[in-house]
Amino acid sequence: MADISVTATAVLPATGAVILTGIAGGTITAGQPIYEDGANGSVLKAAQADAAATGVKANVVGIALNGGAIGQRIQYIKTGNLTMNAVLVAGGAYVASAAAAGGIAPIGDLGSNHYTTILGIAISTTVLKVNIQAGGVQRT
Repeated sequence: MADISVTATAVLPATGAVILTGIAGGTITAGQPIYEDGANGSVLKAAQADAAATGVKANVVGIALNGGAIGQRIQYIKTGNLTMNAVLVAGGAYVASAAAAGGIAPIGDLGSNHYTTILGIAISTTVLKVNIQAGGVQRT
């Protein structure tokens, strides 16, 4: 399978979602998983779970709710329901992609040497119940 296709203009948190704010350290698009770059002032960057990430890029803190460029404010969801207007499989687990920075993939797409960071479980074909679990270790 491939990364899911998120419609950035449809990314919308539900009432009661935990929303935080940070500063972009690169170009970010709504719907992308993001991590804090502690080596660069804790700015937010698009996450990726590939083997070259050394775990840091895979330590997702949330999913961006708006887009922005370097230095701009980014709001992101940490927990709660998130409408993405994407094609999800209800009951499926979704993770930070290893294929592309900022991508979201079904858990089955991760291979050996990729870092597993669960973003959430789809509760419908358009809504992800976000509850980030960053393992910090590579799959074997």
